Amino acid sequence: QVQLVESGGGLVQAGGSLRLSCTASGRSFSSLAMGWFRQAPGKERESVAAISWSSGSTYYADSMKGRVTISRNNAKNTLYLLMNSLKPEDTAVYYCAADYRDYVLLSANYNYWGQGTQVTVSS
Repeated sequence: QVQLVESGGGLVQAGGSLRLSCTASGRSFSSLAMGWFRQAPGKERESVAAISWSSGSTYYADSMKGRVTISRNNAKNTLYLLMNSLKPEDTAVYYCAADYRDYVLLSANYNYWGQGTQVTVSS
C-alpha cells in the first residue's frame, strides 16, 4: 500500500506561484510513477503532469504546460509541483497519484491517490 499526503495549497493572487508537495509512505517511492491531477468544481478530473520512475522523464498536459514543473526527491519520498503565473481558472483541488506501472503517466489509471489540496487563485 502507498499513502499520499498533499500539502502546499492555499489562496494566491493571479500571477502568483505555489509549490505543492506530496509525501508518500509505504513501499519504495523511487519505484513509483507519480502524477499530479486537478479537479475544478463541476468539472472532471484532469491531468497536469507526470514523472516516470525509471527514466525520470517528465510529461505535461496542455492544461498548464509552460507554467508548471514536476519534480521528485526520492530521498525525501516527496513529489513536487511548482506552479507559476497562476490564473483564476487554475482554481481546483490538486491531487497527487502513484502507481508501480511506469506507463500510466498522464492517464488517470493510477492505483493510489491522495486526498487533495485546495488551490484558489483570486483575480
